[in-house]
Amino acid sequence: MENSTKGGNLNGLTLTCNMTGTHSFIFIFIPVVYGCNFVIGIVGNSMVVAVIHYYMKMKTVANIFVLNLAVSDLTFLVTLPLWAIVTAMGYHWPFGNFLCKATAAMVLFNLYTSVFFLTALSIDRYLAIVRPMESRRYRTMRYAHMTCVLVWTVSLLFSLPIAHMRSTIAINGTDITVCAILSNTSNRWLVPLSLMKSILGFLVPLVVIFTCYCLIGRALHGPKAGIQGSNRCHNDEVLYMLAAAVLAFFLCWAPHQVFNLMYMLLHLNVISDCRTQDAIDTAMPFTICIAYFNSCVNPILYGFVGKNFRGSLLRLLNCSGALPPAPHPSLSTKMSTLSYRASDGLVLTAAKTSSLPQNEHLGEKQ
Repeated sequence: MENSTKGGNLNGLTLTCNMTGTHSFIFIFIPVVYGCNFVIGIVGNSMVVAVIHYYMKMKTVANIFVLNLAVSDLTFLVTLPLWAIVTAMGYHWPFGNFLCKATAAMVLFNLYTSVFFLTALSIDRYLAIVRPMESRRYRTMRYAHMTCVLVWTVSLLFSLPIAHMRSTIAINGTDITVCAILSNTSNRWLVPLSLMKSILGFLVPLVVIFTCYCLIGRALHGPKAGIQGSNRCHNDEVLYMLAAAVLAFFLCWAPHQVFNLMYMLLHLNVISDCRTQDAIDTAMPFTICIAYFNSCVNPILYGFVGKNFRGSLLRLLNCSGALPPAPHPSLSTKMSTLSYRASDGLVLTAAKTSSLPQNEHLGEKQ
């Protein structure tokens, strides 16, 4: 619920359209969905972290990115109970100004880190499958750790402006205090930040991810793929998993990004009709729920699909410490084994050994 304002004063804020988007079904349904996202996401991502720590030993570049993706989702998921309580209380924020700024920044921080790590993982899969020989010098643990540090640092810098702009604001004529951005004092910064969120946190990563997976699909199914029989079926599973990751990312974040742009139009007063504003404020919580669900989908797509991961997870849950954990090539096994078979004469691409590796962004969103 972020209304445009008629004017603010030292005592509070006067709304031009009263409290839009305040419907009883929102205050009941959305907290329940937040609670489900919290439980599923915490359990799923915690299992990913535990399995990598105890069994995978983080020996692959892909596992480094998957681990950081899970940690990013966990840091965000711990804020969901706060948002559930606030929504159940009709958007009243009782937790003070510091938590208002911190949790708002954490939401944006998770968007950037998640989509940047998904992008880094996509580029790594492209290099491992399409250019396994040329990329050996770049796909090292040192470069993986450097990439992770860069992703965390850039995402933090991108999220700090929102922390500065957000604050607790009392609504005149009510007993409600909201955690929001005062639009008539922040338009100069809000518009470029909203555009940056849509472009760097969604569109650019989506283009990079989609391009990488298209090139992977062409390599796996091209005329010179050189893959027969059971290997062909295995590669089909790889392609389907990657396609599912792209589809999940897009479906989870696209609705929220559309309404994020509409919110920008509200702050610019391009949209000023109260009925339209109420429709936007009503739909926005549902798009946020869908976007947050991406934190639950990630461990399913990048972990639970792999047979080795499931086996390691069962050993972990059964506490079978007597058996030494067998080494596994990767958490995302179906996506990474092809890179190790390259030295056995597996030909995935045409004879272009001199091609230069590509690189990119995202780490937004999906």
